[in-house]
Amino acid sequence: MRGFVTAALFLQGILGERLVIPEVQNAVSAQLAQFSGYTGDYSSTTADDTLAVSSSSEHESRSPHATLEERATSTTYWYETITHQGISAFNTNKATYKVYRNVKDYGAKGDGKTDDTAAINKAISDGSRCAPGSCSSSSTTNAVVYFPAGTYIVSSSIIDYYATILVGNPNSMPILKATAGFSGFGVIDGAQYQSGGALPYGATNIFWRQVKNFVIDITSIPASTEATGIHWPTAQATSLQNIVVKMSSNSGTKHQGLFIEQGSGGILNDLVFEGGLYGAVFGNQQFTVRNLTFNNAVTAIYQLWDWGWTYKSITVSDNNCTVGLDMATRGSAETVGSVTFFDSSFTNTKIAFNVSRSTSSTPATGGSLAIENVALNNVPTAIQYGPTKKVLLAGTTGSTTIASWVSGNVYSPTGPTAKSGAITPPTRPSVLVISGKYYERSKPSYATLASTSFSSVRTGGAKGDGTTDDTAALQKVITAAASAGKVVYFDAGTYKVTKTLLIPAGSKIVGEGYPMIMSSGSYFTNINAPQVVVQIGNAGDSGTVEWSDMIVSTQGAQAGAILIRWNINSPAASPSGMWDVHTRIGGTTGSNLQLANCPSTPSSTTVNSNCIAGYISMHVSKTAARIYMENVWLWAADHDVDDASLTQIKVYAGRGLLVESTVGTLWLVGTTVEHHVRYQYEFSNTQNIFAGQIQTETPYHQPNPGARQPFPLNTTIDDPNFDTLCPTSTSASTCAEAWGLRVSASKNILIYGAGLYSFFNNFSTSCSATGASSLCQTGLVQYDSASTKTFWIYGLNTIGAYGMIYRDTTKLADYAANVNVFPSSIIAFTSNN
Repeated sequence: MRGFVTAALFLQGILGERLVIPEVQNAVSAQLAQFSGYTGDYSSTTADDTLAVSSSSEHESRSPHATLEERATSTTYWYETITHQGISAFNTNKATYKVYRNVKDYGAKGDGKTDDTAAINKAISDGSRCAPGSCSSSSTTNAVVYFPAGTYIVSSSIIDYYATILVGNPNSMPILKATAGFSGFGVIDGAQYQSGGALPYGATNIFWRQVKNFVIDITSIPASTEATGIHWPTAQATSLQNIVVKMSSNSGTKHQGLFIEQGSGGILNDLVFEGGLYGAVFGNQQFTVRNLTFNNAVTAIYQLWDWGWTYKSITVSDNNCTVGLDMATRGSAETVGSVTFFDSSFTNTKIAFNVSRSTSSTPATGGSLAIENVALNNVPTAIQYGPTKKVLLAGTTGSTTIASWVSGNVYSPTGPTAKSGAITPPTRPSVLVISGKYYERSKPSYATLASTSFSSVRTGGAKGDGTTDDTAALQKVITAAASAGKVVYFDAGTYKVTKTLLIPAGSKIVGEGYPMIMSSGSYFTNINAPQVVVQIGNAGDSGTVEWSDMIVSTQGAQAGAILIRWNINSPAASPSGMWDVHTRIGGTTGSNLQLANCPSTPSSTTVNSNCIAGYISMHVSKTAARIYMENVWLWAADHDVDDASLTQIKVYAGRGLLVESTVGTLWLVGTTVEHHVRYQYEFSNTQNIFAGQIQTETPYHQPNPGARQPFPLNTTIDDPNFDTLCPTSTSASTCAEAWGLRVSASKNILIYGAGLYSFFNNFSTSCSATGASSLCQTGLVQYDSASTKTFWIYGLNTIGAYGMIYRDTTKLADYAANVNVFPSSIIAFTSNN
């Protein structure tokens, strides 16, 4: 097997350097060995213009999942016909660089006969872009590659580039059909292996990309040939959405739909897998997976490895499925850290879950599993112990539901319990569920609207060039669109604002290629009088807002910038939504917060005031209520994205996500908050929060300085008081560091998967290495005992901290008692005694 088996396997959890984890490396290599036939020395090939395509009944289209848009009645799509005038503001060839590319403009036919491989790859690569193997990463070469309806024949892999959005027509989803002699690791190869077996970019550094609205058909490839639909090592701010993968269902099939072996994701949602030996093969630090359907796969999901993985709304059905989720190790040590699996169903499946965890497992908490609200229909074995095929939980030939079942360490304030069996699950607040399942909502594509229903901000007078003050022009378009019932269309670009932008109730906003709203100037510089960059309604406003595919950022010193404040109280029948909207503080061209401006300086204790660049990344205010957030990444940059070596930098952002909503009722699906000084997530005086998977990292510079600097304590927003929590006279220097998750005076905070990591001490990773003599920080989760009620976490995974959970200043769970494949893991925690 190329690269990731025969060479050393690196789990690249640390950007800019390689964190070698030998224990995981060896075990994962053994897991991956069985997939050796799927990889090889693939090179670009151009086939003849016309190829024969099989038309056997096996290749007929099945009815897609109900939530997919494959069969919408209209075939036109507004994005294809709207005027394309987006730019990359800081590209060195801004005047000629194309953000939008239609594959047919590059010669693709989509006629079901012509080999379109070369044309599609030309559309992706055009314009000196960040190619795999020749570029580490880039913030200036973003692109959207559009596929009109049609059948596109491909004879080798479509090679994805950095910061690329591949999008098909959702009203008539384009078909990417592989030829019988197809060559490549995936019809779409999201990270093409390079010479020597290395992944390009670094799998934990592949940001800001999407693939959506496709049918991928590999049924012309012989069933006996190893073939893959999508190869997708990936990291934050990435997604696969609304995709059908069709594979052979013949006996002995070797097809697999989706293969992920590395990275730090991420979200997958609204995917359908038809046939195959494996529907999906998953290996990544953490991921959120929602609304996946597997029909007629031998094994629906094979879990290679993880630290934590959250599965929601998984449907496994048809008569060919042997195993639903196979997370059993094939070696002597567990490689799967933990899995949280809920609101799902298995039908006509021999074994729902195949596991290998036991009382003698190595590491001690490896293979932890939490199951909640999973329906079984004709599933003889619910849970099987793979090594001996012993039945751990019987299934049924009828119908039943697993209300809750866990295997791992369970904690409460009264102490830990090693558990393998049923537990009492948390009570779900009625406001968070529909028909007993947690509410979910996919990103709108506005597929039925005409292009005349959209208001372009560039047509409305905004420049998006990164230098012009676009505040007034943007506000005019946004206000007028809300009044007229139109969707605001942010053409690709960087829109500088010098005052607050107000998004009124009723607004719908969509971006092209992650356009950026960038604050700049003195209005946002006062650390003692913070101002909002993008404000969703005024306090007391009611209504609904939909916002997708954008970035909010800062330029230079912006110590008083609150990047997003959400004020709107949405009705119960129509929550507001926010999909693929990210904040980004520093680390990119044009931010004035790059390596030259904000070097890491581990040997200096001086705070560079020019690098204090954000007060709060996102604030959900007291008056806000009912918000659905999916695939949202709030990031203070730890490295320079446009530096070839990805060199670390030191920028300061005060607080990550602060939720103070009195009514609450929030759904946080696949969210990540990283590198903020005081905390990443804080839930204060709020209620009814569903979240999973959440992921955090502590700032790499801490404790130089610690969490007290440079942002002064603000008790009006319930800042953690580190003078109380960590008295300087008695506490270690690692105590006053950013909380990954803080809960204060709140109730019904329900976390379904959490990866909270502290890799560094003043830019050194020695504190997070296996067997470290001293760790990076004291604690990562903290809640108060006086007023917080029903705080629950499934699948908590922490790295680099002594205390996994603190109640006030009392440590409830120690890392050493819960060692897993690299993190320490608790499968369930409840604040209730």
